[in-house]
Amino acid sequence: MPLETMEPNPVWSADAHEETVEILRGFDDVTYKVWGGDWCGDCRSLLPDFGAALDAADVSENHIEHYPLDQDKQGEGVAEYGIEYIPTVVVERDGEEIARFVEDEGEPIAVYLARQLESVDASV
Repeated sequence: MPLETMEPNPVWSADAHEETVEILRGFDDVTYKVWGGDWCGDCRSLLPDFGAALDAADVSENHIEHYPLDQDKQGEGVAEYGIEYIPTVVVERDGEEIARFVEDEGEPIAVYLARQLESVDASV
């Protein structure tokens, strides 16, 4: 079941985040694993912009996995990935975690992950 909060924010501006979009676009071999809850205020605030950034970067739905959690923050992958706070986004390449955003890092999810991904070789 997809997270409704991942629906792209229609007023998010790709032009204002051109560098972030280009970095995300360069990582076409990764999977974004998104834990959240449509009931969660932080998720409703942060995930629509992230969805818009992924959309602007032409990230295929095949590379985005949704993990909806209940209000007790229980659901698939919680124990395996050590999920305590939501939203949490884990970026994986070939099954290996290369970046992670947890709840409130002080900047938008896409910007935070793009900064982390910059230090990873996009072609590996």
